[in-house]
Amino acid sequence: MSSSEQPEGLSIRSYQTLSSGTKIPSLGLGVYKNTGETVVTACLAALEAGYRHIDSAQMYANEAEVAEAISKSGLPRSEIFVTTKIQSRDWKEVDKHVKSSHRQFSRHDNDRFWFGPINLLLIHDPRIDPADRLSMWKDFLKARDEGLVENVGVSNFAVRHLQQIVDAGLELPSVNQVELHPFCQRRDIVKWCRENGVVVEAYCPLVRGRNWDNPTLVNLSEKYERDTGQILVRWSLQKGFIPLPKSSQAHRVKHNADVFNFNISEEDMAALDALDQGDAGAIAGWNPPINVP
Repeated sequence: MSSSEQPEGLSIRSYQTLSSGTKIPSLGLGVYKNTGETVVTACLAALEAGYRHIDSAQMYANEAEVAEAISKSGLPRSEIFVTTKIQSRDWKEVDKHVKSSHRQFSRHDNDRFWFGPINLLLIHDPRIDPADRLSMWKDFLKARDEGLVENVGVSNFAVRHLQQIVDAGLELPSVNQVELHPFCQRRDIVKWCRENGVVVEAYCPLVRGRNWDNPTLVNLSEKYERDTGQILVRWSLQKGFIPLPKSSQAHRVKHNADVFNFNISEEDMAALDALDQGDAGAIAGWNPPINVP
């Protein structure tokens, strides 16, 4: 999808389709570094605002709180897409960690709420030897086939890590979640994923509030009468990514979803695309590491 091509009918209810045929909502809530009641509050605000996609991880230690919020929302579990992740260091014990996540998500099961299978499970990072990484991926596919997980994917994988899966003759991930924003666009990864049917998710779409004084962002914020965060989320959506903006504040969570009643022009999308700094624009330490084969 080119920078000027807007997905048709883009709305809070928009979705993409994974290789399995599963529909994944085009906007998700990230809950990194949110804990306790803060997670519950943020998730409830998101669900009230129309989000139907929540992105967690074992290392976030908030899977149970995500499930608590879904239970309290009163919404059907089937309407909400939930992701979690397992770190590569746990590659020898995938089954144990899948079941651990499932127990956390199921802590609030009762006669009116049943969490059921995890919608998407990701390998959180590629930071192990190639052979171990492939072994972990095989165990992810096995976990999916056994039914506790519906879809499997990866996070922070570079092209070489994805190509190793192809070369091993294994099924490709449904998703690759990487840091993506105008300052770090990972064009090689995005191109490879698009060519191979892998959906691209964008974490840190708000750049954690950094570079918001960039003249291009300031000018576009003024032009469209939107704050910088909304410009960034809208850019990500129009690029065809699935952005996962994160906030612990209910009003910000809702604000980040108020991006479906304006469109960034082709010219202004090109101006945002021109901000790309490659690796130098990355702000997270989880980016595809150069020294991991």
